[in-house]
Amino acid sequence: MASKPKPTVPSGPEITMEVVDGRTLRVARWRFNEGLTKPPLLFFNGIGANMEAVAPFAEMMEERPFITFDMPGVGGSPDPKVPYNAFLMARCAWLLLQQFEIETVDVMGVSWGGAMAQHFALQHSGSVNRLVLAATTAGMFMVPGNISALSKMADPRRYIDPSYMEKHFATLYGGSTTGATGHTGRITAPSKTGYFYQLLAMIGWTSAPFLPFMSKPTLILMGGDDQIVPVINGQILKTLIRNSQLQIIEDGGHLFMLSHLDESLEAIRGHLDAEEG
Repeated sequence: MASKPKPTVPSGPEITMEVVDGRTLRVARWRFNEGLTKPPLLFFNGIGANMEAVAPFAEMMEERPFITFDMPGVGGSPDPKVPYNAFLMARCAWLLLQQFEIETVDVMGVSWGGAMAQHFALQHSGSVNRLVLAATTAGMFMVPGNISALSKMADPRRYIDPSYMEKHFATLYGGSTTGATGHTGRITAPSKTGYFYQLLAMIGWTSAPFLPFMSKPTLILMGGDDQIVPVINGQILKTLIRNSQLQIIEDGGHLFMLSHLDESLEAIRGHLDAEEG
């Protein structure tokens, strides 16, 4: 049987395998040796998503360093030997920053990664400057999405069968299908163990009781036609995080950062580059 081709990342990032807290993680860093003065952006990806999925966005954020990693069992990171939770992975991310001598970062997370971004900002607030939460929720304290979309979300064919993803793209993610083909071409299926442990990590998790105590400037981006994470979840986050603003991409689905990339970039840059009041 032919071996599975390894995923490729557009030229630019430095990719290394790092051992952090006993876990081996595949890490990508963009522009850390270019003398840029803006804080690096630490990015947490969506469930099952490898770093290739976010590579085009990382390339376009050319004005700042960018760092992300594959979760255990996802992309190029080996399968986890034992289950993990948000606390442990936030610690791993923090230790990773220490290994690279990075003191302060802006933090961004999408969907599942948005939960990780919240947890990291709460657990390691001294290392966080600003926060961007895209298409995400406060965990168990959330309003669920479309049942049809959620059922297809759980089907592993969305990772390994491009025709399945393209056929059900609108149902899965809502909004425009712009960018669907390019996105599916960058996805590598996670291992069964990796995907299961990612799901398991957030069972019972919620940030809701703690968000009122978080003061980091926060941008909440939501897709107006998101079939997986309805807009009301962004409104809940806006209510709980006192120093936050909510921006809705009106006809965007769960992957509005693909279909509405320019609008998303403008909002993210405006927030990260804003002067303190």
